[in-house]
Amino acid sequence: MSVTIADIEECREVVTQLALRTPMEGSRWLTSVVGGEVRLKCENLQRTGSFKIRGAYLRLSRLSPEERARGVVAASAGNHAQGVALAAKELGMRATVFMPDGAPIPKANATRGYGADVRFHGEYLTQALEAAREYAVETGAVFIHPFDHPDIVTGQGTCGLEILEQAPQVRTVLVPTGGGGLLAGIALAVKALRPDVHLVGVQAEEAAAYPESLRTGAPVQLERMTTMADGIAVAKPGDIPFAAVQEHVDEVVTVSEDSLSRALVLLLERAKMVVEPSGAAAVAAILDDPGRFETPAVAVLSGGNVDPLLLGNLIRHGMAAGGRYLNIGCVIPDRPGGLATLLAELAGQGANVLEVAHERTSTRLHLGEVQVQLQLETRGPDHAEAVLGRLRELGFRIVG
Repeated sequence: MSVTIADIEECREVVTQLALRTPMEGSRWLTSVVGGEVRLKCENLQRTGSFKIRGAYLRLSRLSPEERARGVVAASAGNHAQGVALAAKELGMRATVFMPDGAPIPKANATRGYGADVRFHGEYLTQALEAAREYAVETGAVFIHPFDHPDIVTGQGTCGLEILEQAPQVRTVLVPTGGGGLLAGIALAVKALRPDVHLVGVQAEEAAAYPESLRTGAPVQLERMTTMADGIAVAKPGDIPFAAVQEHVDEVVTVSEDSLSRALVLLLERAKMVVEPSGAAAVAAILDDPGRFETPAVAVLSGGNVDPLLLGNLIRHGMAAGGRYLNIGCVIPDRPGGLATLLAELAGQGANVLEVAHERTSTRLHLGEVQVQLQLETRGPDHAEAVLGRLRELGFRIVG
């Protein structure tokens, strides 16, 4: 069941019949933050919006005529679903996909748009996988695992070949990681050709099965997961990718929800790249510790399928995490003009007032005082500190 560099190189011609050779973009913004060259491997611009089409198409292309006639079934939070659906459509097969109940609506709609039958089951991907396996037993459909199959890992490995061709001087590659198919494939390709390159898997800390699994020496299942990064919310590593990660990946790090949302907003703002939270994980790891990774570095943007409604919430969350929102309580005299004076000073400091609320009944207030609760939009942490400093200079009492 092992995958070799020869397997990855051999399958490349098949994979590129459907998958794109995605761009490698330079990032002046990240380069300035890190102090060394950082480039972005844009799998968010891949067909179906993520890297998943690589492995899915290879897997389906290798099915026998008898297997193709039975159709395929898969389980996915959305990206593998779209990859399987498009690959099945191109190869003339029926496809059924099980998705967790909370799967993003645009991912479900896109999967249907490629012709697949979408069914919802369970809270997590693990439960959807169980339903897909049961369906395969009942109907004879071929089960297409999202990451735990040699063909899937081999197909994802073509991304690693492209990274080395597009960034031949690379020293570090950072890869968003859920079940491990992409990380394993890239690691197998990169380490075979450039063993000196440092390979880093990046997981959401609220859905990080790999660190404990690597400590234990075997895949360990998480009890629960709570993360915005549905694309890498996998409770247990696959056996096949785990073996490759254990042997070839140098480290697996985790990033917080705040870091994910901040990276997503900065990619949108500075790189003009729309990514889903999981797709921003590698950049989040770089921003968390800019001096940690040797450059030139490549951050893989693994996917860009994000619900517009969720994107709005993520932008607000990311702006708060990045210090762009300031929530303060300010005590002012309870007399005409008191609030106007405060608001005029904030306007003079360039802080945009988003919300204002009054409180008059707190035991912290003296007679003749009122507390104003403010939500402000600032230009960042330095500006926020300057605004607070100016208010204190003027004698305003800041609370909370």
